[in-house]
Amino acid sequence: MNKDIIFIRELTVEAIIGIFDWERENTQPLIFDIEMETDISQSANSDLINDTVCYKTVADEVSALTKNSNAELIESLAEAICQMVLKQHKGVSAIKLTVHKPQAVADTKTVGLTIYRTR
Repeated sequence: MNKDIIFIRELTVEAIIGIFDWERENTQPLIFDIEMETDISQSANSDLINDTVCYKTVADEVSALTKNSNAELIESLAEAICQMVLKQHKGVSAIKLTVHKPQAVADTKTVGLTIYRTR
C-alpha cells in the first residue's frame, strides 16, 4: 500500500477548553494541523471523491467535535479527534494531529501537542 498524505493546515476553531476558570468562560482559538496517511491510487485513477478522504468533510467533523467537546485538556480532545477520524474514514491508516493553543501561555506565539495514531 502506498503511504500518501492528505493534509489540513491551520484549521482554526473557537472552543471552550482549559482547566482554569477564565478558559471555561470564553471561547479561545485552537489551531489544527492534520496529516492523514492513505493510499490515493484508486482516486487518482477514478477521479471520484468517494474513492478518497475528503478534507472538507474531515475539517467539518473536527470543527463540530471541537465545538461540542467538554474536554478540559487538549490531550483528551486530540485523542478523541484521532479516534473519530480513524473510525469514520476507513481509508485513513494513520493520523498525525497537531493542536496549537495560542492563548494558553503569555509571551509565546503558541503551545500545543502532536500525536500520531494508527489503525
